[in-house]
Amino acid sequence: MNNLTENLFTKFILALSPMEDVTDTTFRKICKTYGADLVFTEFVAADGLIRNAEKSKKKLKFDEDERPIGIQLFGNNAESLVIAARIAEEADPDFIDLNFGCPVKKIVDKGGGAALLKDIPKMISITSEVIKNTHKPVFVKTRLGWDEKNLVITQLAEQLQDAGISALTIHGRTKAQMYKGEADWTLIGEVKNNPRIRIPIIGNGDIDSPQKALEMKNRYGVNGIMIGRAAIGNPWIFKDIKEYLKSGVISDPPMISERIEIVIQHLSSSINNKGERLAVLEMRKHYSSIFRALADFKQFRMKLVTVNSFSEIKEVLDEIADFYK
Repeated sequence: MNNLTENLFTKFILALSPMEDVTDTTFRKICKTYGADLVFTEFVAADGLIRNAEKSKKKLKFDEDERPIGIQLFGNNAESLVIAARIAEEADPDFIDLNFGCPVKKIVDKGGGAALLKDIPKMISITSEVIKNTHKPVFVKTRLGWDEKNLVITQLAEQLQDAGISALTIHGRTKAQMYKGEADWTLIGEVKNNPRIRIPIIGNGDIDSPQKALEMKNRYGVNGIMIGRAAIGNPWIFKDIKEYLKSGVISDPPMISERIEIVIQHLSSSINNKGERLAVLEMRKHYSSIFRALADFKQFRMKLVTVNSFSEIKEVLDEIADFYK
């Protein structure tokens, strides 16, 4: 086990799942502020890095206060992923993460992400080559298998460990399930409790409350959990889980003033990084979660998702502050 995994996994960790067009540097830093122990870049196309594509290069950038951070790569062959890993290594992340779990059609159709679950020898070969050709620890994220008839994760985890990975994240669904139905953690537990497994195992899927986090921790013994969709508009979930694990107390929901402060902080930072137009558009996906459970909020949400400037959003936020005094 390398220094990163030795130091990081001395405690039960909370990781922020990489999500395209969500987990940019602004959102990652906010989640770190609220207790996320581990973050990942949005996933980066290996071929895009090799072509020097601007969008791919931008995803490699992060700030020092985001550490520990991994750059997540996806691709469909060893040669391109080795080159991409070397390029990513120059950005000096704490580790490289290989995505063998994304079920999105445009990724799978090109042989990347979860497509490798249909060709395990190729997945292992890619992983081995990347590990041989980078000085950084290599993590992998994958799923239970391609479909219910091909639940390969128990054996696959051993193969990936033997290839030399430093940690494994398992999403408790198959590729065929996409994000539907409930995540099945039983096989995640089997992997973790396999006496041959020595690497840290992070469980992923449907963790949307402190109670669920504690249940999965206790029931399956994983080294950490990864939180994805439940963190969108809700960076407080990391703080809430840590408080619950420590004291058994459910934290009070954030006050209106704190919610408004997060919107302003998020938008201001995003505007600096991406420009006002894109920042305002991307922020729209967060409002429902940030202001969840507020009575009569619909009228304000409609305004927030239709205005097109930071100044107009601040005016709506002032209305919200006055309305919920």
